Amino acid sequence: MIKKLFRQMLVTQIVSAMTVMLCMLIDSIMIGRFLGLPSMTAYGLATPVLLVFAALGSMIAAGVQVICGRTIASGDTEGTNACYTVSVMTSAGIALAGMAAVLLFTDPICTLLGAGTPSPDNEVFRLTRDYLRGFIIGAPAFILSQIMVPFLQIAGSRTRLVAAVLAMTAGDVVMDLLNVFVLKQGTFGMGLASSVSYYIAFVIGIVYFLRKSCIFKLRPKLYTWKVCARMLRAGVPTMINQVSLVLLTFTLNKLLLSVGSDLAVASYSVISTVGNICYSFSSGPAAVVLTLSSLFYTDSDRSALKELVGIMTRYCAAICAAVTIAVILLAAPLATLFLENPAAKDMTVTGLRLFVLSLVPCGLNTCFKNYDQGIERVRLTCAISVCQNFVLTALSAFVLSRFLGVTGIWLGYLCGEGLTLLLITAYVFVQYGKPSFTAEAFSLLPETFGAAPDSLLETRASEREQVLAASEEAAEFCRAHSLSEQCSMAVSLCIEEMGMNIVEYGFAGRNTHEIDIRLVIQEESVILRIRDNCAGFDPVEYTRHQKEEDLTKHIGLRMVMALTKDAEYVNSLGLNCLTLTLQKA
Repeated sequence: MIKKLFRQMLVTQIVSAMTVMLCMLIDSIMIGRFLGLPSMTAYGLATPVLLVFAALGSMIAAGVQVICGRTIASGDTEGTNACYTVSVMTSAGIALAGMAAVLLFTDPICTLLGAGTPSPDNEVFRLTRDYLRGFIIGAPAFILSQIMVPFLQIAGSRTRLVAAVLAMTAGDVVMDLLNVFVLKQGTFGMGLASSVSYYIAFVIGIVYFLRKSCIFKLRPKLYTWKVCARMLRAGVPTMINQVSLVLLTFTLNKLLLSVGSDLAVASYSVISTVGNICYSFSSGPAAVVLTLSSLFYTDSDRSALKELVGIMTRYCAAICAAVTIAVILLAAPLATLFLENPAAKDMTVTGLRLFVLSLVPCGLNTCFKNYDQGIERVRLTCAISVCQNFVLTALSAFVLSRFLGVTGIWLGYLCGEGLTLLLITAYVFVQYGKPSFTAEAFSLLPETFGAAPDSLLETRASEREQVLAASEEAAEFCRAHSLSEQCSMAVSLCIEEMGMNIVEYGFAGRNTHEIDIRLVIQEESVILRIRDNCAGFDPVEYTRHQKEEDLTKHIGLRMVMALTKDAEYVNSLGLNCLTLTLQKA
């Protein structure tokens, strides 16, 4: 089931990871093709500001993934609504404050970015300022669209995510062409086109949150600084990651100006833009990992976390390898999309082919650090982010540029990512006590985490016969642990009744559904968790609202609820999860 869930979330998460980058990609192509090299240089110099806002949105979105994953896993509805309320209000406040700051201090910001000082003959400064002023108008939609992504993923509304990204992309293309051929507003018009496109995506996404069926409720009274601090603290590793990227972009721009020229900065703008799209194929799987690892860690599900490590490693390596090959083969036509200058195109083709060699180690590093964030190894996550996205990459680029010039800067990405992966592997070997490339080693879980193996039974079912077999296996497992016959039979009956109901009413003739059954024998009680990937159904609420005189109806569900000390239902990520607590006695 985890593998199927991972695949289901993967496509929409990769697409949604492009939400921020697609408009930047389209702007980059349009600017390079129609507005000329100075405009392309200005766009490259403005990129760090765009990444700062992306960093703020990513920080809050990561906090949502971690905190919301925990509250939903524990059935804390009020905590989930508090997380939703805090994230929306905080994002809106940050976006409005940031927009005001950039509009008020555009000139000094442009100077800081390396565009020089305002003067009649400084065309790059003017173009950089114009793009920032057009782009910053969309800051509220830019950030709020980012935090919508984890909420829509958790709610299982993945189609809406794809629709929002497609509409945003189409809108940006149309408006960019309108600006180039009709309005002729230069880089300001390009930035404004991106702003309008983000608002299009925002409007499509917000429709879900206005529906009565939305599982998240905006409750301003739940806004507290404590919840805000928790959410921001959970997102700090992502913020550090994004800030490191901003520092790297700023550093490499300066380095390119010193060893190359404006031509090298323009090439780097193209490489950064294409690279950001490539990164979606690594950050997409990593975002899925962050959500799932937070959920499984809260649930103390050791086997699920180990399975997740294996799945994420295989999928990420395969996807990133395919993207690497594609970019190497398509480097020349990609460069032609952006630039007409022959020298700039040649430099860009070389840079793209060298840069993309870093994608596989980058994807693995990103997945590992998001996994570590999900299992609350925050310091390790921050260390990986700083090494991967700034220190080791910038240092490698600096050293190699002394010998290879601009080519050495492109190779800095491969060296930085490779060194980071080696450090992660060495850390895992030390923690595990011996060299090992197994999922067990890289899961970094202490021996005491989760249920003891001898008190845990896990099995799966996808048809009636397997449900009956699981029911009998659970009864024998309980007897083997010296539980009473009554308790053993109660556990068996709960599995049989709930499993048969799921097969009969949930599967609906399809063979893509599964039931995960997990039984844990604790000191005073037995915990039975039944998880399926069928349509949402809350048996706890359903039986609670049945009329007392209808005692003959749904007798199986009533029996299960009567046998249990406590019953808790949670629906998240499109999964039904029913947790039943039975007394040993």
